[in-house]
Amino acid sequence: MSDYVQVSTAAPTREAAVRLAEGATAARLAAGAQVAGPVLSVYWHLGEQGTSEEWQVLLFTTTDRYPRLEAYLIDAHPWENPQVTATAVVHASADYLAWIRRTVEGA
Repeated sequence: MSDYVQVSTAAPTREAAVRLAEGATAARLAAGAQVAGPVLSVYWHLGEQGTSEEWQVLLFTTTDRYPRLEAYLIDAHPWENPQVTATAVVHASADYLAWIRRTVEGA
C-alpha cells in the first residue's frame, strides 16, 4: 500500500474550494492543493438526478495525515455530505514524495 494519497473533493464555488485548499495546507494536513473548474457534475441527490457546476479540489498528503484531512474537509465543507475520496499514489518522483512528507510533518 502507498504511503501517499491524492484526496479529492468538490465545492459549489471557487471561493469555497480555495478556502478548503488554503485551510488544509495552512494546517499542514496537505502539502499542496489544486483547484480546478468549473467542472460539470452529474449525480443523484434526494431521489432526483441533477447537474451542477462545481470546483474540484485535489490535495496531496500522506496516509498518516489522511484521517485528519478528511475530518477537516467534512467539518469545513459547505455541504452536509461532501464527497471526500483518496486515491493511492502508485508512482511519483522520490523528491516529490519527500517534499510531501516534510511538509505535512512540519519539518
